[in-house]
Amino acid sequence: MNPPGDRQGTAAPSASQPRRGVRQGLSRRQRLVHRAHFAECYRQGRKWVGKYMVLFLREGEGASLRLGVVSSRKVGGAVQRNLARRRLREAYRRNRQDFSGEVDVVLVARRAIGEARADEVEAELVRLAGRAGLVADGPRTAGSGGAG
Repeated sequence: MNPPGDRQGTAAPSASQPRRGVRQGLSRRQRLVHRAHFAECYRQGRKWVGKYMVLFLREGEGASLRLGVVSSRKVGGAVQRNLARRRLREAYRRNRQDFSGEVDVVLVARRAIGEARADEVEAELVRLAGRAGLVADGPRTAGSGGAG
């Protein structure tokens, strides 16, 4: 007989799967949470447009590569909006170490993100970040970029 609490048939987590209880997301200090910061970001007008997202940069007090994510009803219902935000946060989290600058980043999901694969979203984020000058080898261009 098995001792209480011992569950047969449960495999140990593999090395590729994160362990339960280990937080891999962005901490509160790494996220934009105040409405005023979002509004300031939009007012500054530094944006780069892609197929799946629009990247905005905010310069100012306290800017330190924090992330804000937005998805409107144009993206879809609540489930689609939540999925879009999760994809954008994960793409940013996976690439944040390659970004530099005293700016905050706001990512706005676009309707097409619903059909995109995670690797496509991540590739577009890196491309837009390069155009915005967040990646060391990317050219810095002021203003907005096209959808291409």
